[in-house]
Amino acid sequence: MTTETTTAARPRPNRRAPADLPFRFADRGLAQALAAEREEPPWLRAERIEAWQAFDPLPVEATQLYTPYVDLRGASLEEVRPYLRTASGSVGAPSELPDLPDDPDLEIVEDDIRAKGALAFGELLGRGLRIETFGAWLARDPDGFRAAVEGGRTLPSGDKLAMLARGFWSQGIHVDIPDGMTLDRPIHLRLRSSNPERALITRTLVTLGRDASASIVEEQLPSGPAIACAAGETVPQGLFTGTTEVSLGPGATLALASIQDLGAGQVAFQHRHATIGEGASLHWALAQLGGRLVRSRVDNRLEGDRSSVEQVEIVFGGTDQLFDLTSYTTHLGRDTTGNLLSKGALLDRSRSYMKGLITIERSAIGTDSFLGEFGMNLSKKTRAVAIPSLEIDQPDCRRAAHSSSVGPIDESQLFYLESRGIPPDEARKFIVLGFLEPVVARVPLAEAQDKLRQLLEAKWDAGAAAAAPAA
Repeated sequence: MTTETTTAARPRPNRRAPADLPFRFADRGLAQALAAEREEPPWLRAERIEAWQAFDPLPVEATQLYTPYVDLRGASLEEVRPYLRTASGSVGAPSELPDLPDDPDLEIVEDDIRAKGALAFGELLGRGLRIETFGAWLARDPDGFRAAVEGGRTLPSGDKLAMLARGFWSQGIHVDIPDGMTLDRPIHLRLRSSNPERALITRTLVTLGRDASASIVEEQLPSGPAIACAAGETVPQGLFTGTTEVSLGPGATLALASIQDLGAGQVAFQHRHATIGEGASLHWALAQLGGRLVRSRVDNRLEGDRSSVEQVEIVFGGTDQLFDLTSYTTHLGRDTTGNLLSKGALLDRSRSYMKGLITIERSAIGTDSFLGEFGMNLSKKTRAVAIPSLEIDQPDCRRAAHSSSVGPIDESQLFYLESRGIPPDEARKFIVLGFLEPVVARVPLAEAQDKLRQLLEAKWDAGAAAAAPAA
């Protein structure tokens, strides 16, 4: 007698509803525990509870056009536990920088903060520059901290994950550049992600006064080496979620670059919100490389006349990574300018969703705004979706345009390089890295540019061999 053995295919998990986040730790008890652990003032405890009350009923994505694209099946966070206490240090006074190397570098980890910077930073700190944690800010200037944080005015009230950070942050970073100050060297923030089955929730507030100028390089990295499990077991996921809240005064200029290279077991929810004053200019350069599932949202509000924003964001996906990128740019002032570009290159079975909306309000006379979203599929199993949108309530615009495309490598480009004697694999590599270079070139620190190029090349080398040309 023969016995036949059949192996049932593993069923695909059900699609999660837009409001069905894969964790349940965000509740009133956690808000109270965070406040009690830090001995926070009553108003801050009330602020956390108010944020939780706003968070609880909101969907992950409120815009109906985008709802079908929210996909949280790759996130398994039912067992994650948030950190209650993290960094409370400060670099707010020159005396705290006695022996420092030449390169400014602020490193943020789960339970420690330390600063390394050029001695010139000591003089700048004495003139009002602040780089500190929320704990140090609250202790130094309780009234100023309350005015900046209470009510969540630097975050959109209708975004669920922004309210998560508002109510449940355990790590906060404050960067304040006073009026007229120009920083010749970038501030370097290095954030370490959470461990498996832990959740790290962060907020970063960046304020530039009138005619101030600065650049910031942010790195999001694993908290340690990859964890190995026995055959058949899966390393538990961790959650890294945070906000970057930017406020630019009249005439201020900020270049902010972020390189996200989290571990394969990380789920990341990122939110960036900027309010841009009269004549101010903001430059975003965002690179998404790591993580299992990444949801990024950028909100730009051009409130001042003649204000401008330039935003470039890239994705380089592999294996079964999923990237969900959304940007909202709202023009309110006169003669404002927006230039937004998103690019994604996908290997293996990775997916990306690039969704953008430009809103030109009635007050925004003379707007010049462009939104471009472009995806490159490097395997038949990848999927890239691009949805650029415009909402115009002011017909007197210099320009209001969008563009998008998704497809494989251009065969004519491949033929051209091969006809010059370049092997096919090398030719594909040159085309892909050249496709992503516009973001790399906008990173405001040469060393960070070189590191990003190395990361992109390493990811290509690791995944290109298994990628088949898209049909």
